Formats: sequence, C-alpha cells, structure tokens
Amino acid sequence: MAGSGMMMVWAAAMIMIWLATPSQAIWLSLPSSGTKCISEEIHSNVVVLLDYSLVQGGDDDRSHPTTMSVRVTSPYGTNLHHQENVTKGQSAFTTSEAGIHIACFWLDGNHQKGADRSIDVDWKTGISTKDWDSVAKKEKIEGVELELRKLERIVDAIHENIVFLKERGKQQCVKSVKQLMPE
Repeated sequence: MAGSGMMMVWAAAMIMIWLATPSQAIWLSLPSSGTKCISEEIHSNVVVLLDYSLVQGGDDDRSHPTTMSVRVTSPYGTNLHHQENVTKGQSAFTTSEAGIHIACFWLDGNHQKGADRSIDVDWKTGISTKDWDSVAKKEKIEGVELELRKLERIVDAIHENIVFLKERGKQQCVKSVKQLMPE
C-alpha cells in the first residue's frame, strides 16, 4: 500500500510540473504582407529566450529563399532584438522593465506575393529557461530530487507572481480612488 501511495505522490508531482512549466512554443502563419506579433507581460530582471525559424514552403527558390524580419521591444519601446533577412534566429536577454514585451515578425520582400509562410516560435521566460541538465550534472542529482528542485523553483516563481499581482492591484486601487476623489 505504501508503494502505491508513493507512486500517486510521484505522479501528482509530475503532473504539477507539466502543468506549471510554461511552454510557449507556437506556430504562426505570417501573411505575405503585414506583421504578426506575440506579447507577454514579464517582470523586470527575468531571463527571456527566443528561438524562431521560418518553415520554408515547397515552392521556395533555393537560390533566393524566403526570409523574414524580427523585432522584440520592451514596454517602453526599447529594441531588445532586431534581425532582417533571416530564416531563423535566437535572442536572449534579461528584462530591465516590467510590462508587456512584444515580438513582431514579417516576411521580407523576396517571397511570392500572396503566399503565407509559417514560423515556429519558442518563447521561454523565467524558470523554463534554466538548463536543468547542467544543474543535475553539476550538483550530482537525478530523478525525484531533480524534479523536486524544479518544483521548488516553480513554486518560487508562482510566489513572485502573486506578490507582483498583489502590488499591481494595490496600485490600481489607489489610482482608482484618486480618480474618484474630487480635488
């Protein structure tokens, strides 16, 4: 009976990790003209990793492949990453401003008009950027201990988010009261 209880705890822990670990890999369809953007509200001092790649179509000319441009901006409009005429790329940065960070993608001029393309975007923030394989090797941990370490970091990240949301709620409340009070 004790063995099945331990298995249930282990299974619950694995499910919690799977549910709590943010996975931001998505596919976007880029129109032949125009821009497609994704955004996420991120705290300051958070590590962000961005990997992107253009999925080439069967009708692409290998001598002149379709390329795209990418721009990532902070909440106050600071350029954090900008590339042009690429088929894939990466970016890593630590946020210095809290708020909505935006990544925009568009096709460059060397593509068939009217032919949309897909891109694969993997946007990771915070705890999901950690290289857990390196941690396991360095600290000589494995299995359940490693998973517990991951859970501990996830709980810390959730706690930080709750504190952030409470503080933001207080600020919004004070702002609303000030707007209602006559001067």
